[in-house]
Amino acid sequence: MNGHLEAEEQQDQRPEQELTWSWGHRPRSALDRVKAMAPPPPLPLTPSTPLLHGEFGSYPARGPRFALTLTPQALHIQRLRPSDSAAYFCIYTYPRGRRGGRRRAARTFRADGAATYEENRAEAQRWATALTCLLRGLPLPGDGEITPDLLPRPPRLLLLVNPFGGRGLAWQWCKNHVLPMISEAGLSFNLIQTERHNHARELVQGLSLSEWDGIVTVSGDGLLYEVLNGLLERPDWEEAVKTPVGILPCGSGNALAGAVNQHGGFEPALGIDLLLNCSLLLCRGGSHPLDLLSVTLASGSRCFSFLSVAWGFVSDVDIQSERFRALGSARFTLGTVLGLATLHTYRGRLSYLPATVEPASPAPAHGLPRAKSELTLAPGPAPPVAHSPLHRSVSDLPLPLPQPALTSPGSPEPLPILSLNGGGPELAGDWGGAGDAPLSPDPLLPSPPGSPKAAQLSPITEGASEMPASSGLPPPTPDARVAISAGGPPDHLLPPLGAPLPPGWVTMEGDFVLILAISPSHLGADLVAAPHARFDDGLVHLCWVRGGISRAALLRLFLAMERGSHFSLGCPQLGYAAARAFRLEPLTPRGVLTVDGEQVEYGPLQAQVHPGLGTLLTGPSGCPGREP
Repeated sequence: MNGHLEAEEQQDQRPEQELTWSWGHRPRSALDRVKAMAPPPPLPLTPSTPLLHGEFGSYPARGPRFALTLTPQALHIQRLRPSDSAAYFCIYTYPRGRRGGRRRAARTFRADGAATYEENRAEAQRWATALTCLLRGLPLPGDGEITPDLLPRPPRLLLLVNPFGGRGLAWQWCKNHVLPMISEAGLSFNLIQTERHNHARELVQGLSLSEWDGIVTVSGDGLLYEVLNGLLERPDWEEAVKTPVGILPCGSGNALAGAVNQHGGFEPALGIDLLLNCSLLLCRGGSHPLDLLSVTLASGSRCFSFLSVAWGFVSDVDIQSERFRALGSARFTLGTVLGLATLHTYRGRLSYLPATVEPASPAPAHGLPRAKSELTLAPGPAPPVAHSPLHRSVSDLPLPLPQPALTSPGSPEPLPILSLNGGGPELAGDWGGAGDAPLSPDPLLPSPPGSPKAAQLSPITEGASEMPASSGLPPPTPDARVAISAGGPPDHLLPPLGAPLPPGWVTMEGDFVLILAISPSHLGADLVAAPHARFDDGLVHLCWVRGGISRAALLRLFLAMERGSHFSLGCPQLGYAAARAFRLEPLTPRGVLTVDGEQVEYGPLQAQVHPGLGTLLTGPSGCPGREP
């Protein structure tokens, strides 16, 4: 070709490089003059009119691709950005390591079988949808048409965090483990840190519950106790108590979390492993009816329990170990050792309405006489209801969060960071031989049990303390007295506390080391007090240990309780009964009573099970011994 080529490289702000080869001026020949005399074409081409355009690879084959455009004056060469029509989806797993602990693992898969990005994205979306449906127990269509429409709207969760729980590690665990997991699972949430005792109780009383699909406490058992009682104190308690509640264990007492972990099919776990297990179950979705226990105290006040009512050794250890809260769950181990060193027996009367059909469980060691209770205590006047002002509610919190991780897309308006000390009962313990002398009973009430004075005896204000001065039992405070419940269903199985019990009740009186009424299976994360219990069996499981047991025998009982095998030891002092309602009447002037690990006023009390009154976020049920 005559003439010469001029190469110029044109670079603009784009990352592609464009190279232009243009045809330069050259001397005109005789042939050119002849062509100039020919008639012009009907549609002349402009210098920029494209003659040819195409995309080409380069040599070698793995080199870049180019777009070529040929005009009458130039050849434009443009280097193309690498094109990727693939789509991706990621699977997050938490497999067990060699030492049993869980570790997060993420695996990303590339869908690139189709020619276009839209087709590859649809394929990746089908896989992600199908996996999510299987994990959450949602049905898949038989025709194979899997679309994102099969998935419901992501649930909106309100997380309540007690930053002081678990030796002050609750907030750190929440940030490092809980929030990343639920974000990766696509759940939407807002988070509030509780600031003081009963803050969660006050908060849920003012919530607009229609904005939330569940309330999840990130702490020990104490925070969930506040939430449930706050819901039942609302004017709309019948609807409010249906709000699903969940628990992610970051406290020292994690009894309900231990039961949720077992219900999900996981092996027993503690600490972060228990937290990860419960978080995985929460992400998978699913709920279960939850029995609640209505507890009426001597003053006439009423509260609701999801866990336990305790008197004697269990409640002593629970309250005595409060001063060791900085040790986390180890506080109960130390409290148990101290409790064994100063072990006491308490005289009392236990009456209960037996269940119509008792569950398959070990029979009580003793036959129980049937009798009526003769107690005629007149309950004192109920204390006035006193609530501190609600700090803030969801509806009136438009302030932005200082940390973006505390809310997620799709949640209601963000909530500010707010801050309670929670906690619940948990023991580390065991049963034994004849190494100790039998324990002597504590002194009885100095006045007849039917007198009002006997009903109002306080472990601090009446008489000399029966516990050593160094026992560490804190004096009762106004917070320790449970406010009257403004709502909740009536207790149709219970007569007034001072009235005789109806026929059909079983009553026994004697010296007890402990009496425990428990609803779920676990007393602590690693203590299975009622192995056969279920969240919605409609029963309260009564366990008691009579006086005369040695310290070594009691220790062996609690050690066996870690495996749920304490009923198989044949301990003659251990008793059990399944009931629908019960009445407990302490006949010893001094002692400690707890409801869900919270100290309440000392005196007679009675309680009734309300089957399926609450709803618990549990995740799907698992097969024992098999990882979900």
